[in-house]
Amino acid sequence: MPVSPKRAAPAVSAQPKIAIAVDLYDWHARDLAAAFTRAGAVATPIRLAQCGFDTKRKSGLVIHGFGADLPDAVFVRAIGSGSFESVTLRLSVLHGLADIGVPVVNSARAIEICVDKAATSFALAQADIPTPPTWTVQSSEAARKIIRRETARGPLVLKPLFGAQGFGLKLITGEDDLPSIEAVEGVYYLQRFVGVERDGFADMRFFVSQGEVIAAMTRRAAHWITNVKLGARPEWLEPGAAMVDLALRAAAAVGAEFAGVDMIFDARGAPQVLEVNSMPGWRGLQKVAPFSIADRLARDFLTRSGLAPAREAIHPAAEPVA
Repeated sequence: MPVSPKRAAPAVSAQPKIAIAVDLYDWHARDLAAAFTRAGAVATPIRLAQCGFDTKRKSGLVIHGFGADLPDAVFVRAIGSGSFESVTLRLSVLHGLADIGVPVVNSARAIEICVDKAATSFALAQADIPTPPTWTVQSSEAARKIIRRETARGPLVLKPLFGAQGFGLKLITGEDDLPSIEAVEGVYYLQRFVGVERDGFADMRFFVSQGEVIAAMTRRAAHWITNVKLGARPEWLEPGAAMVDLALRAAAAVGAEFAGVDMIFDARGAPQVLEVNSMPGWRGLQKVAPFSIADRLARDFLTRSGLAPAREAIHPAAEPVA
């Protein structure tokens, strides 16, 4: 049923009230809050775990830190870990905010697709975006059948269906490498390994904001897992038009307005999109970026939400990156 036109977000105040959904008040939350302040908005970190529904309220929602009011817009940095039920409730809150006219970036639907690697791979393939062949099954027997058939052509990578920052990845070269079904929470997500050692390993992260690639980096590491948090070295990247177009198409395929798109060159030198992250961090990228990424994100978000920033300047990084 369509949302009633009478149900609308409250009028925007002179200083837009922005809720930043976070898990912890970490470097990213501080960096983004400061950027919103510089842009003339009032930023309030919230935890979706403290939000919920109250149908006796006019809005029907409870957003912690806003009393009886609602924010003018919500920037989702994190939804936080929890049970299936609690995460579902947090996403429902985001759906509810959007339903009554509060801009939410990224949308709950985009987050749902991106946190589920199988859904991301499906969306990329449906959009004809080059991505490694992927299989997702729910039994050891089915996984072993795939391994027997596919490892003759090269190794596979086993990834947690819900995971980030390079943790939990495992190279699969044969059936003996397969962990138990309990160890993978009942789901085997297997993807063709396309990493190629060229004086070490490397992949690329493209940072998308509102239809533009605003920054990019190459991540180099001695190991095939090239996450900066696990020791990879970031290098600033000036991407060509074809790579920019591919990154934008990948973000659009999952419905993300703000995204980190990970790519790699396969053995033929062709780009492959590995993942799209709807809640990406930028600490590693900020180490090599010549401007404040948070300032750009805040400006783009406020403009997209119809809450144009008071100041347009993009500053150097506001907080040192260790």
